[in-house]
Amino acid sequence: MNARKKVAFYTLGCKLNFSETSTIARSFTEEGFDRVDFSQSADIYVINTCSVTENADKRFKSIVKQSQKVNPDAFVVAVGCYAQLKPHELADVNGVDLVLGATEKFNVTSYINDLLNQPERSKGAGEVHSCDIDDADFYVGSYSIGDRTRAFLKVQDGCDYKCTYCTIPLARGISRSDTMENVLNNAREISEQNIKEIVLTGVNIGDYGKGEFGNKKHEHTFLDLVKELDKVEGIERLRISSIEPNLLKNETIELVSKSRAFVPHFHIPLQSGSNDILKKMKRRYMKELYVDRVSKIKEVMPNACIGVDVIVGFPGETDEHFLETYNFLNSLDISYLHVFTYSERDNTEAAVMDGVVPKNVRAKRSKMLRGLSAKKRRAFYESQIGKKSVVLFESENKEGYIHGFTENYVKVKTPWNPELVNTLHEVELTKIDEDGLVRFAFVEALVV
Repeated sequence: MNARKKVAFYTLGCKLNFSETSTIARSFTEEGFDRVDFSQSADIYVINTCSVTENADKRFKSIVKQSQKVNPDAFVVAVGCYAQLKPHELADVNGVDLVLGATEKFNVTSYINDLLNQPERSKGAGEVHSCDIDDADFYVGSYSIGDRTRAFLKVQDGCDYKCTYCTIPLARGISRSDTMENVLNNAREISEQNIKEIVLTGVNIGDYGKGEFGNKKHEHTFLDLVKELDKVEGIERLRISSIEPNLLKNETIELVSKSRAFVPHFHIPLQSGSNDILKKMKRRYMKELYVDRVSKIKEVMPNACIGVDVIVGFPGETDEHFLETYNFLNSLDISYLHVFTYSERDNTEAAVMDGVVPKNVRAKRSKMLRGLSAKKRRAFYESQIGKKSVVLFESENKEGYIHGFTENYVKVKTPWNPELVNTLHEVELTKIDEDGLVRFAFVEALVV
């Protein structure tokens, strides 16, 4: 390679994608590329795609256009779930030069160097390198560093569940895990970078241990992982990202309640409050189990934050089913909702089911649940006023304010002070501002 080339990254979708983007970015740096912001002129733009919703698909095209406006001569590379599911569709997007599938994305620098060494090759030819998803049976560890105040640590990939609306098994392959040794080593590496919080991420992290050594036998469980991570010195906070209710065991909840580093925050997918719809979705639990999980968490951690994923407008969801879901969520002691409007995904069972819900009805139901989420978050925040918490402050100056999160995920704000960035302080939560965020008073000087 001649002069140092510049590379920029854009990530769509989940925390897992962010961890993988960061790992891919480090491979570019090791190869002598300079990383720049996506809004700047670069020689290569790498877009890590998502295909959970129709909206994520559409956003890809607009992001490609954005990169082309900055530098029309740049190479554009698509990786990620959408790139695995519909590689040729992405390759046909004007401006896209290279599409890499589930296993190929971690060798992106090799493919890029090949392109850069082909001066005769015309820009925008849309080259595709994509494996059969059955070949995605090996594990590549990842974690994010330098992009945010907290790090996302990938511990598991793929999924063996057969939910009728989901394309993730088609995009990421079978469930498989990082080795315990590698996860712990990565956690130590992260802690050495003065990062205060690690978020565990994966497709189905409660399934951790499956495929750890290339087989389906569980050498370790998610509970084992939590126990060992809690012993790693230098990590101030550990946070569990989304975990299936049937895989969140009482023992794990109990351990978190007594943990040195794990914080009282859970994000547990529900998807529907109707057992009829849960069966159609082929979820592995009924709503009664969900009640048990929430009750157990609140029993041992009364101030815990509980987030919920829910899908509205699934085929066959009648007004009665939706009201059942609404009333069920309203009755639960939860803190906020992530609401997804159902969108048809190719090659899924749900895409050909009867009882299609009109899009305007889906939108109306989504709006109702978003309103419920705002109500739940407000009630949770109000329950925390007067309590003392430790806040980790973020790194952005947003309109003159710095934001941060307590252990139990209450978002706070105070006038911008760069000395607070990436520091932990004990505070007393005092009031909720007009924008719904919480003000506080400092209780102690710098904690860490």
